[in-house]
Amino acid sequence: MLKAGIVIGERYEIIEHIGSGGMSYVYKAKDHKLNRYVAVKVLKSEFSENKGFVSKFRVEAQAAAGLAHPNIVNVYDVGEDNGLHYIVMELVEGITLKEYIEKKARLSVKEAISIAIQVSMGIEAAHNNHIIHRDIKPQNIIISREGKVKVTDFGIARAATSNTITSNVMGSVHYTSPEQARGGYSDAKSDIYSLGVTMFEMLTGRVPFNGETTVSIAIKHIQDEMPSPRDYVPEIPVSVEQIIFKCTQKSPDRRYENMAQLIADLKKSLINPEASFVQMNTIDEDAATKMIQEDEIKEIRRNTRPAMVQETREREPEREYIRRSEHYMPEEEDDGEDDEELNPKMDKIVTVLGIVAAFIICIVVLFGVGKAFGVFGGSKNDDNNATNLITGTESETETESTITPTETMNDEDMVTVPNIVGKTVEEAKEALNGVGLGFAQNGTIASDVIEEGLVAQQSVEAGEKVAKNTRILGVLSSGTASFNLTDVAGKSEAEAKEILEAAGLVVATEEEYSSDVEKGTVISTKPEANTPVGKGDKVSLVVSKGSENAKVPKLSNMTEDAAKLALESVGLALGRVEETYSDSVAEGLVISQSYDEGTELSPGKTVDIVISKGSEPVEMKTYSGIVNIQKPDGFIEGEVKFILSQQVDGETITRTYDAGTLDETSFPYKLEMIGQSGVTKGTVTVYVNEVALGETYEVTFSEVDE
Repeated sequence: MLKAGIVIGERYEIIEHIGSGGMSYVYKAKDHKLNRYVAVKVLKSEFSENKGFVSKFRVEAQAAAGLAHPNIVNVYDVGEDNGLHYIVMELVEGITLKEYIEKKARLSVKEAISIAIQVSMGIEAAHNNHIIHRDIKPQNIIISREGKVKVTDFGIARAATSNTITSNVMGSVHYTSPEQARGGYSDAKSDIYSLGVTMFEMLTGRVPFNGETTVSIAIKHIQDEMPSPRDYVPEIPVSVEQIIFKCTQKSPDRRYENMAQLIADLKKSLINPEASFVQMNTIDEDAATKMIQEDEIKEIRRNTRPAMVQETREREPEREYIRRSEHYMPEEEDDGEDDEELNPKMDKIVTVLGIVAAFIICIVVLFGVGKAFGVFGGSKNDDNNATNLITGTESETETESTITPTETMNDEDMVTVPNIVGKTVEEAKEALNGVGLGFAQNGTIASDVIEEGLVAQQSVEAGEKVAKNTRILGVLSSGTASFNLTDVAGKSEAEAKEILEAAGLVVATEEEYSSDVEKGTVISTKPEANTPVGKGDKVSLVVSKGSENAKVPKLSNMTEDAAKLALESVGLALGRVEETYSDSVAEGLVISQSYDEGTELSPGKTVDIVISKGSEPVEMKTYSGIVNIQKPDGFIEGEVKFILSQQVDGETITRTYDAGTLDETSFPYKLEMIGQSGVTKGTVTVYVNEVALGETYEVTFSEVDE
């Protein structure tokens, strides 16, 4: 812990300790170079001593310092001072989202969605700069006193994934994605999963999965279905529930493709909360399950051990912690033994799985035969009973067809799938029920051919044979697919993105220099405006970076150091520095600059400045006066002093002359005095032993020739 008053990096003075984390202490500090308050995170000693961690920490912190977004706690600096490794961040006065949820028990839908949108915009900015957070949770989201939502700790989580860090893992595991819990590769979609869990907690006041150990919680993330937030708070709108479900899909491929899509759906939910507009990503229907052949099993055996050893070496910290603390996976050591040692274990696993699979197949066959002969309370012609059990409702959203493998079915148990494309939901249900099949709605898709509300796609093609009681998924048309791209040139980047995303487009951004278009304003789009596009199409906004030349900033009333920093921040350099007197500008501040503010100069060009020396000193003239002081009546000996009084601009100015101890032989006493410049009159009062005598003397002053 650092004490108040300590200065690190020769500029950051520690003011007070304001918090602690798993890896660092957080202090409020004063940046004396830029005269502002900042937050300084200092790594704890156990991490500072790990050179590998420190190296990654610095690289990631420097990358995060390149982020500048209103919904991100900006990183200003990263450095090291006498073994202390630190990062300097924006100081945000407020509380964490975790504290806010605990304070309010749970948030209203509108408040939660508003916070989620701001968090998503901050994460999106990071993702666009190829920075993944990897530890999104309410503890890393700050709500300022002004109500601004900011995400913090970008870059630190990435560095932490390369080291075994057990601190605070209990807090992070509640929000970790399945792929992170397994110790696998994590990307931008891991942040989307964690944000979905955070939204769940905002709306319900609880996390979806809980347990006594980190292992039990992690396993739930991997294999348990996400509970519905509506089970705890029934008034949560359907669209918000669907957004959370899509964010927290076990497979990353079934989540939102990017933060832009998530933000678009969150905004739609604010406008039309009960609408069912969330499009769930379906799995590949052609990816049928296949039996693994014996030669393939041998190949897996040959490749398994090296992969496991490699995974053990590169495992992320949460996985490492789970594995070691609860034996979630056996510890692997690369002891140089051959691969045959793993085969007995693999044989046992394959044998058990084979027995289980055979048992399940037998049950399915027996059930099919029994049902055909009425053993289980039905008959092979009792289609109505079967279809009533499997017919979906309009509000259902399914992800796959429940198709029974044809290898285990007799021909009499198979039916031909009718064509339901172009039919209404009721017509599709009726057609499918008529042959012993069920129906469920599976989202929407834009179509130029199929009218809105009718089935545009079906999960199994018409004419194919499937087992009775199979549920067929239908994707409804959301209407016309193509439309002319709106012209958003001249609008701000945020405004243009909002317009295009509301139209169902996926928006990307690229920047170009422009001396004609203001920085941050859209120059054009790719494809061009009025080009036909469809929902889901990608559109690139070409946003102005401003002029390629640097604009001279305003330097007046800055110190020399501040002026230098301001010039360097725009790619210019400080040139000659001159000094002159000024009555209007304080000493040490810039009076003027060689180029006016806003002037465009080529990068690297120098700008000269003139610094104030303060007011020019006024030449003072000396005035002197002499007066002979007579011995006071009755004076024998005592401490004597004389006080001169003069009137200067309506004020009485005094000056004391201490004569020391005098006796009666010291008088008459010749008193020589210096008066105020330009003032020729004065009065002298005699004091004896600190007592003023009644005697005063008038004195006249005259200018002394130098």
